[in-house]
Amino acid sequence: MHETGHSQQTEAANGNKEKVKLNPEPDTSPRPIEKKLNGKTALITGGDSGIGKAVALLFALHGADIAIAYLDDDTDAEETRREIEKLGQQCLLLEGDLSQEENCKRAVNQTVEKFSRLDIVVNNAAVQWETDHFEDISTEQLERTFRTNVFSFFWVVKYALPHLKEGSAIVNTSSVNAYGGHGRLIDYSSAKSAIIGFTRSLAHSVGHRGIRVNAVAPGPIWTQLLAADSPGQELSDLGQELPLGRAGQPNEVATCFLFLASDDSSYMTGQCLHPNGGEVVNG
Repeated sequence: MHETGHSQQTEAANGNKEKVKLNPEPDTSPRPIEKKLNGKTALITGGDSGIGKAVALLFALHGADIAIAYLDDDTDAEETRREIEKLGQQCLLLEGDLSQEENCKRAVNQTVEKFSRLDIVVNNAAVQWETDHFEDISTEQLERTFRTNVFSFFWVVKYALPHLKEGSAIVNTSSVNAYGGHGRLIDYSSAKSAIIGFTRSLAHSVGHRGIRVNAVAPGPIWTQLLAADSPGQELSDLGQELPLGRAGQPNEVATCFLFLASDDSSYMTGQCLHPNGGEVVNG
């Protein structure tokens, strides 16, 4: 009762204060909801399928031209390009192994050559292999995991930064496993944890330039990557332990990327969004 009374007294006191004139006035006008990325160019690694494809299509729907860096699945890449072009946007396909620095540099340079600008970088390329026993993780697998899942993020950003301007955005794909861990995906989970540190540190480094850096840490999302690790399982069987009781769909994650890439999140940097079906990660 004492705390409630104190709160009421504080509110009354504040109500008696003279209103401060703010200059400029706070901007409370709602932002437009259509074409949030109109006229912008986005480079999306691993954008030929799964979450990356869903992000590419949503960005195109909102007016962005898309460059997709992918490993070697030409069929998926071509289909994604067709779908983007049906939405009225241009799409550049960039085949190459991003675990090699030169391919990261080439992807950025060819994107800028094609579109004469680069506004958004989505680092999404990833590989993973389930291993039952920690001792069975080979040095080759460890290096491959980190070169694709972490090094490529560094390299793409390194070559993209000279082209990014105030208002640009970088969005990195992490994972729920960065927070809770995974006994059969130790190298993968470790790499995804590194991405969180990379995101937060890079945000400090480039914030003064007006470039925002954030991350998305999806939970179990129904993609080829998840399906390959869950042979014979139906979508309804996955994620049953979560509050929502199911795995998510790629287009349920893509909206997080749109938010972080657009001006809707203009006061957010160094943060991570968690579309994971309700798992609390406290991070």
